[in-house]
Amino acid sequence: MLLYEIKISYERQTGEDNPKNVHEIYLIEGVNCTDVESRLMLEVGPYISGDSQVTNCKTVQYMDIIDKVDGDNWYKGRVELITVDDSGKESRKAVSILVQAHDMKQALKRLDEHVSNLDCEIISLTKTKIMDVLHAVN
Repeated sequence: MLLYEIKISYERQTGEDNPKNVHEIYLIEGVNCTDVESRLMLEVGPYISGDSQVTNCKTVQYMDIIDKVDGDNWYKGRVELITVDDSGKESRKAVSILVQAHDMKQALKRLDEHVSNLDCEIISLTKTKIMDVLHAVN
């Protein structure tokens, strides 16, 4: 399964009579953009009061996803993995790890704990606009 970042625009019904235009980003595991678009519509369909439009669908790569039920924000961590070959030459490879947490401090702690057994360096951590991550259904 691949991981897709999918952006959607739609009118969301609020508690009031006036619908609100929203733009949201989701990460969804699936086989292609058509598959993840269908899964997304099942997820957000009940909240749509007018027209909706998927504005972008692309594959993304994360080395890992640290999802916790007690976090309401998603953070993208960039980590450089450090390896040394037989000749002693050091090489670095940057990878992304997605972290769910309440705030930046908690996200950094979770990321640090997650990579503690690796020879690596955390090079950045940024808050994303991702609303949710939907894993593949087995």
